[in-house]
Amino acid sequence: MKLSTRTRYGMRALLELALADKGVPLQIKAIAERQSISNKYLEQLVAMLKTAGLVRSIRGPHGGYVLAAAPQDIKLSDVFRTLEGPVLTVECVEHGEVCPNSADCATRKLWIQMNNAILSVLENKTLQTLVDMAGNEKRSMSYQI
Repeated sequence: MKLSTRTRYGMRALLELALADKGVPLQIKAIAERQSISNKYLEQLVAMLKTAGLVRSIRGPHGGYVLAAAPQDIKLSDVFRTLEGPVLTVECVEHGEVCPNSADCATRKLWIQMNNAILSVLENKTLQTLVDMAGNEKRSMSYQI
């Protein structure tokens, strides 16, 4: 399983917002420059995050984007589902009918365990977890997701 750039870049953008001074909106251009992400691509990602209620926009000359909730209230599973879609290692995990062997397939049982493990990690981590991992640095972050 390989995460898309959508998820990796979206998480990095959210982390930027979480590390920003409380209530100070960040402009997409600033986030894009700091994270070496295309401005246009980041606009699309932020639009998805806004639609999901994870970020909100502030209008005006000093406007931009802020988190819609505190970092400890934003589950990484919600971010993942917004940007990547459902966690699904193999199609038969969710739709057993796609395979005639799914009822007694040993490998399907393994895929279900993998799926559940991934979901468990994402459900039990929040954006605050990433803030803590970043060592509460506000700028010059050298993390990779």
